[in-house]
Amino acid sequence: MYTITLTPTLSKEDTYRQVLPQIAALLTHEPDLIANLANVSAVLKEAFGFFWVGFYRRINQTLVLGPFQGTLACTRIALNKGVCGACATRGETIIVPDVDAFPGHIACSSLSRSEITVPIKDAAGVTQLVLDIDSHQLNDFDLTDQFYLEQLAQMLAQKL
Repeated sequence: MYTITLTPTLSKEDTYRQVLPQIAALLTHEPDLIANLANVSAVLKEAFGFFWVGFYRRINQTLVLGPFQGTLACTRIALNKGVCGACATRGETIIVPDVDAFPGHIACSSLSRSEITVPIKDAAGVTQLVLDIDSHQLNDFDLTDQFYLEQLAQMLAQKL
C-alpha cells in the first residue's frame, strides 16, 4: 500500500513541492486512469482542504463527471458552457477569483466561491480531461496553483 505524507504547516508552494513527487510515484505504480484520477482528487483535497476537487472527461462534445472528492456535482457540461467547458474549449487554465462574476458560470454548489480549471491534453493537443478545483473562499487560486497544477496535468497526460 502507498501512503502520501503531508506536513500540515507548509506554505501552499511547499505543499505542492511535497505532494507532486508523491503523486508522480503513485501514478508510476498504477496503470488505470480512473484509479489514478480518484487518488489524485483525494490527495489534493486532503493536502489543501479544497471544497471540491475532481475531473471531467471529454466524451464527444460533452464533459462527463469523473472521479472527484466533495459534494454532489454537475454530471454533464457542454464544451462551451461554464468554467470547465471554457477550459476544455480554450485548452488553457482558467482562474476564477469570484465564480459569481464569471459569465455563464454553472453553479453546482452555492458554496463554491472561486475556481481553477486545468486542461489535460492528449498527444494531439486535444483536451481530454479537465481538472476542476473549487474553493469556498473568494480569490483562493493564483499563479502558484496554476504552475503546479499544470505540472500535474502533464503527468496525467502521459496516462492518456
